Amino acid sequence: MTDFLAYLRANPYPGRGIAMGGNRAYYFIMGRSENSRNRVIETTANGVRTRAFDESRVTDPSLIMYHPVRKTARGLIVANGDQTDTIRDLGGFRRALMTRSFEPDAPHYTPRISAMLYNDGAFDLSILKRAADGGCIREFFAYDGCPEGEGYFISTYCGDGDPLPSFAGEPLRVDLPEPEAVWQALNADNRVSLYAYDNGQVKLFNKLLGD
Repeated sequence: MTDFLAYLRANPYPGRGIAMGGNRAYYFIMGRSENSRNRVIETTANGVRTRAFDESRVTDPSLIMYHPVRKTARGLIVANGDQTDTIRDLGGFRRALMTRSFEPDAPHYTPRISAMLYNDGAFDLSILKRAADGGCIREFFAYDGCPEGEGYFISTYCGDGDPLPSFAGEPLRVDLPEPEAVWQALNADNRVSLYAYDNGQVKLFNKLLGD
């Protein structure tokens, strides 16, 4: 099992990340550009949304403003883009994501990462990333559940670079520490926000709000 906090401390830029298992689900946002860093997350009636901290500084909202968390009757959807709405509206995790692709932000072509935590504790993870020939690789991972305090982690990138290298391999099996520890383990310069679902309670952390 990977030490989650040690992994985060050693990786200055995993991009966006999802960790899920047992009674916890985490989603974090990191950013390198001013446009990406100019964000906070806030709760809505059915989940969480991103919004600009300073509207006057927004240059392109198309890939940075979305609902990363949607609550549905089937469970909790977590993702790094508006594919949360596709999963909700099409009624099936794999079926919905087969209609989507990686983000069109050349040269990085940011992968779309998604998760669904079902009411019985089972969960799905997925990554949609660009192939060498320009096509889309769609990977899906299904889990019956995890012991309390454990989970699986996936992120958009495996580290910093130019262009940024996409996450590769299967999701990492990790321990799931307290939300405050996860927030502190994220690189202080690049962290933007963290959503934590912890034993039914939601906690939000936003750098621009002083967290």
